[in-house]
Amino acid sequence: MKGLIMKKEEERNIYAVFDDKTIRVYQAYNNEIADEALKLGKFGSKFSLTRMTWIKPSFLWMMYRSGWASKQGQERILAIDLKREGFDEIVRNSVLSSFREVSDLSKEEWKEKLENSEVRCQWDPDRDIYGNPIGRRAIQLGIKGKTVKKYINDWIVNITDITDKVIEMRNSIQNGTFSEVMLPKEKKYILNIND
Repeated sequence: MKGLIMKKEEERNIYAVFDDKTIRVYQAYNNEIADEALKLGKFGSKFSLTRMTWIKPSFLWMMYRSGWASKQGQERILAIDLKREGFDEIVRNSVLSSFREVSDLSKEEWKEKLENSEVRCQWDPDRDIYGNPIGRRAIQLGIKGKTVKKYINDWIVNITDITDKVIEMRNSIQNGTFSEVMLPKEKKYILNIND
């Protein structure tokens, strides 16, 4: 976990939907990638293995990022249940994407770790339903190389298309009928760092 100590100005914990075996992350894609993933139960040939892909455990951060499934190329929201050991491995191998947040590495050490890492970690302002910051940070993890192959082939347990639910929530926000009970029940996630 060297390189993951951060400034304390905002709470930085992982909040997610999880159980004993899996943790849910979100990704947004176009129809072509989403349809293929749902058909196969994992990402297929339409998914790029050469680009970094970002996974987000915070539902509202994903909504902010995708404009509630309205941005081009992000019209479909997938809820992906991963094996917890896979998610924990991703976090353990991550390097912060910004040096200013790192306090226990020199700039040179951080740069070298970043260049050699298959996992990037960003802590972005978590959001409310309107896209306003809520005073804590949400983690997003960028994965590439062998890590993304393990993500696709070994760690994904289930993929669910939640686009219709997202659009229903977006419409209820716009017409003033939204209720907090519509949101996924996220709680603080504790990493298993003993693996």
